[in-house]
Amino acid sequence: MSRTYKTTGINLKSMPMGESDRLLTILTREFGLVRAVAMGARKHNSRLGGRSEPFVVNELLIAKGRSLDKITQAETLESYPGLGQDLKRLIAGQYLAELCLHQALSDQPQEDLFCLLNEHLARLERSPGSDVLAHLTHAVFQLLVLAGVAPQVHLCCVTREALPPAFGDRNWRIGFSIPAGGTVTLPTLEQLLATQPSRQRYKVAEKVVASPQIEASRTSPSVSAKTSVDSSFSDSALSYKPSPSIAGLHRRISASELLLLQHLTDATLPELKGLLASVGVAELSQQTLHQLWRSVEQALRSYAQYYLDRPIRSAALIDACFTTADLA
Repeated sequence: MSRTYKTTGINLKSMPMGESDRLLTILTREFGLVRAVAMGARKHNSRLGGRSEPFVVNELLIAKGRSLDKITQAETLESYPGLGQDLKRLIAGQYLAELCLHQALSDQPQEDLFCLLNEHLARLERSPGSDVLAHLTHAVFQLLVLAGVAPQVHLCCVTREALPPAFGDRNWRIGFSIPAGGTVTLPTLEQLLATQPSRQRYKVAEKVVASPQIEASRTSPSVSAKTSVDSSFSDSALSYKPSPSIAGLHRRISASELLLLQHLTDATLPELKGLLASVGVAELSQQTLHQLWRSVEQALRSYAQYYLDRPIRSAALIDACFTTADLA
């Protein structure tokens, strides 16, 4: 059997090893997740130096080792230098890489995941700074679709009733229940909230879903009531006071948030500001749209952590970086 193999992969994670090497975790088309050592990659003028950076796509020749494989040749096919030049794009890329690490398998082809990650990294690099959070949220939803665990956002998960956003009523809300699998009618949400779950059932969710940043954003909304959307911004956990674990699993969302969620199912992200205006929503400020995207991203983050059964460690950086909209 040959001791070397060829593959095409994108670097998801890079960490120093020894005095001058790097240990890479690579998402490959042909073999899924591969961990390999880039020998001497940290040396000055190393031919593997730039090729071992995160988000670089290489055609690789790898030698099998007893414990760790070794990269013997690497030819760069694609890179995303724009991600490393902007903090928000870099953190968003790390977020997606972490999700892929949770989803990808080893020793199995991962063609779809490889292509999807590359596509969304390219979109993040090209997007204006004000749209980074929107493109990140879209990418997260599409990764959940590929994993087969995406939330239902067009129908009630329980009654199968269609749920079109009702923009004519500024107080209209719909439920979003993570254990139920997505959107639910308000009567269904009330039934879920009335159920007293056991501590054992939610102990994992409490560790994964609850976070100080999310709880603070729910209990202290920073959006002023300038428009109908401003005043109807998510009232998640405002009309009831469950425990932190349950507050992360059930919430109420506005018509604008539901519309954003429903359009995350599209292959490409539409221009949401114009879309909201087309359905009669009052003109949105950039700050308000940013807050809507933050709410939707946090809902999907909690959902992803619940169903992948892993915490997303990049989440703290996302909260710190996207707390305030960059309107420049």
